[in-house]
Amino acid sequence: MITFIIGLVILIGGAALYGKFCEHVFGPDDRKTPAYTKQDGLDYVPMREWKNSLINLLNIAGTGPILGPIQGILFGPIAFITIPIGNIIGGAMHDYFSGMICLRDGGTQMPEMIRRYSNRGIYTIYQIFCCLLLLLVGAVFIYTPGDIAATQVFGFDGAATSVSTWIIYGIIFVYYLIATVFPIDKIIGRIYPIFGAILLFSAVGVFIGLFVKGYPLTELWDDWNGGLIAYGDYFHGNHFIPIFFITVACGILSGFHSTQTAIISRTMKSERQGRMTFYNMMILEGFIAMVWAAGAMGVYNLGLQAADASLATGTIGVVCKNILGSVGGIIALVGVIVLPITSGDTALRALRMMIADAFHIDQVSTKKRLSLAAIIFILVAVILIFAKMNANGFNILWRYFAWANQTLSLFAFLAITIWLFENKKAKFAWMPLIPGAWYAFITITYIANAQIGFNIPWTAAYIIGVVAAAVYAILILWYGRKRKNRLQAQAGRA
Repeated sequence: MITFIIGLVILIGGAALYGKFCEHVFGPDDRKTPAYTKQDGLDYVPMREWKNSLINLLNIAGTGPILGPIQGILFGPIAFITIPIGNIIGGAMHDYFSGMICLRDGGTQMPEMIRRYSNRGIYTIYQIFCCLLLLLVGAVFIYTPGDIAATQVFGFDGAATSVSTWIIYGIIFVYYLIATVFPIDKIIGRIYPIFGAILLFSAVGVFIGLFVKGYPLTELWDDWNGGLIAYGDYFHGNHFIPIFFITVACGILSGFHSTQTAIISRTMKSERQGRMTFYNMMILEGFIAMVWAAGAMGVYNLGLQAADASLATGTIGVVCKNILGSVGGIIALVGVIVLPITSGDTALRALRMMIADAFHIDQVSTKKRLSLAAIIFILVAVILIFAKMNANGFNILWRYFAWANQTLSLFAFLAITIWLFENKKAKFAWMPLIPGAWYAFITITYIANAQIGFNIPWTAAYIIGVVAAAVYAILILWYGRKRKNRLQAQAGRA
């Protein structure tokens, strides 16, 4: 377990240092937050720091930090080092600055942030792309918790033809509708502490169980093909770059998170709470990802579960029940089910808010909120039915979701970079630009090669990815300097 422990030290130590640095660069102060200046009893509602932090964690931590690492650990123990490093300099930084800029700008949602710090063309592309992603999130986060609940908690078959499957989907669906429409402090703010307690029990329980059970974990310096599982062969045969970074997703970086931190920007009492609420909660998600990666490797190395990426949901049940027993395992499974549900509800809430802001639809009226929510939920239902009824539907849905999730972060990194230029912090532009360029390379290379994309051979796909990353970085630097010079000229004329 030495590699796993080293990874945890990197995660915790790196977060303490880089999180403080991010806070220093942004410069939070004591100005009144939108929760007070725009208080409306619906979306702009002052809430306590612990509650905001917990809600944000539950919002961002869907099935990504569980299913992703379970599949990603097949690449070997390198995952225990890659996850924390990427989380610290990529995902947590992305979440912190996205949330804080939205907070500073009056509780704006991400489309408005993109509009302010880019141009109309990029803004339009982002609006369409983000709406599609949030619809996919809503569908995926009904499908996965519904199937886990059906097959591993209640013992049903989870088949598309079973009434029990659709009843469970329907219950989740109704909850999503309630959470999407009602005031945030009346529903989400009250039940999330309960969900949070279950989540922490499952994550901490599995973490402690790794040591109590003495799960055998492969080390970096071991023979990666020396045990039951040929991690080395999988690493070399499945293109670690870019596949790993698309697969693990949320434990390292998620563009979806920026849509969720924007929601919490409307309920924070102070800017100084941002580091805990945004940065540290992403670090905690990285911890969850590492715990599940280790749990999966343990059951694979013990031969308790086949090491097959397509069996990831089954691995969850094996880890829970083997480590925590029958009762504890069921509670832990409920925690796993809670994660996607508490991301799916706020994903659809964010979509409602984004569309309302874009078309200036009054959301104080319950009737208008319900009308808008009805359209959103009909579209989610169509996607869900397709994914369930088609034999390969979920695999298609998940692949597009994972790719779109990472691609969305490129827009946030762009906006963060321009914000730094406009706020006399251009010397720190490397902070979002490095992970932004890296994920431009990752996402473009992946979609260029993938069968769900352009099916281009790997060599050509890598070349395209490198060129795309270079163009991404150069254009953002050029645009940032242009915006900075324009602002300086305007200030000089004033």
